[in-house]
Amino acid sequence: MAGSTGAKRGLFVTFEGLDGSGKSTQLRLLAERLAAEGQRVVTTVEPGGTRAGQAIRRILLDPANHNLSATTELLLYFAARAQNVAEVVLPALASGAIVLCDRFTDSTRAYQGAARGIADEIVLQVDRIACQGLVPDLTLLIDLPVEEARRRALSRNDGDSKLQQEARLDLESVEFHRRVAEGFSKLAAEQPQRIVRIDGRGPSGDVGARVLDAFARFRAGVDNV
Repeated sequence: MAGSTGAKRGLFVTFEGLDGSGKSTQLRLLAERLAAEGQRVVTTVEPGGTRAGQAIRRILLDPANHNLSATTELLLYFAARAQNVAEVVLPALASGAIVLCDRFTDSTRAYQGAARGIADEIVLQVDRIACQGLVPDLTLLIDLPVEEARRRALSRNDGDSKLQQEARLDLESVEFHRRVAEGFSKLAAEQPQRIVRIDGRGPSGDVGARVLDAFARFRAGVDNV
């Protein structure tokens, strides 16, 4: 996709999955690999990615805010996302960079949509306002059984005070996380051309090789267009 100046637009790649799936680790590994190859890479996270987004993140993930309504969650996530899109993602894409984002609207469709019960069309209506029509070029869904992801997430948080301050969703019931997983599976089935499921089982290096292979195959297809 070229802009008015003829400059080539960058690539927007998102990482999705359950908390504890290893998606953040895989994003970091891919970013390091691409940077070592001389690629221009910008990484960001949701909620967060900007100063305003970090403030919203503290509200959303603090276990003390256990009484947030599903609608409040939805609007706060999109408020953080709107700022991230405007301040970080779109400028980086316009410069030709590869943008790797830890979560995007697919997470909202799975967590606030499938798990909390907000209608998908409502989520997409807010997305159209907040994201200015931006859709990931590629989404890498790190697939891990719910019980294993939950075990990893709770183990990761144990003894880490900072992570415990961001554990509100980790503390939801296993049934909640199963609904999230079902939401991700539904999205992947509906959009196989964009969402690539990656087996998240095994050592991070093995998972990283699968991620790199999926990205390379996607990149080859883009370069041949």
